[in-house]
Amino acid sequence: MSVTNGSTSMSMRTSAVAMISMPTCVARSGAGNATGIMTAVAKSGGRVSIGERPEIIEERSRTGDWEADTVIGKPGGPVLLTLAERRTRYSIIAKAPEKSAQAVTDALLTALQPHADLVHTLTYDNGKEFAYHQTVAKGLDAQGYFAHPYHSWERGLNENTNGLIRQYLPKGTDFRTLTLEKLRSIMDRLNNRPRKCLGFKTPNQLFSGIKPPVALTS
Repeated sequence: MSVTNGSTSMSMRTSAVAMISMPTCVARSGAGNATGIMTAVAKSGGRVSIGERPEIIEERSRTGDWEADTVIGKPGGPVLLTLAERRTRYSIIAKAPEKSAQAVTDALLTALQPHADLVHTLTYDNGKEFAYHQTVAKGLDAQGYFAHPYHSWERGLNENTNGLIRQYLPKGTDFRTLTLEKLRSIMDRLNNRPRKCLGFKTPNQLFSGIKPPVALTS
């Protein structure tokens, strides 16, 4: 339809802006529509929504599906990349010199390349530091997925792991003085702690395929 009236054109432009702004309102009104909109948004920049992860990841039936996030120390300093494997609860902590996409990507590849055969997928926090996820996907041959913004519970294992790390490194800690030996010590404590959800085995035992000692009876 041809429109020549100035006020009518202004009305149509206003309607177009309103349509662009609709996802915020629609996301509150219906789960089905919200999922579709969030999926579309998550795909921008090559991101794939967590809603499209295969069922096997939810089942925790294989080793190799990881959750990724960063932990912040003193503002402006290094950050910690935290990785948690969903089935075994195995944790990896790596220090990145800054919270840039390049620095975090370098730390992630360095941390996971030794375990590349046990990396099938990664589910990321929605932060900008994971903008180079496609580089990670190529480097590890692993599909990446992104949680919805402000939905930290979609990476519950990773968030819980971050909480455990904070027991050793409280908020505001200056990571510039954090040594590799200290990080390894924290990882060892986390990965060698028996977990009830693992039948009181440790993450290290399951991830590394180590059989727990058998109690001998007299």
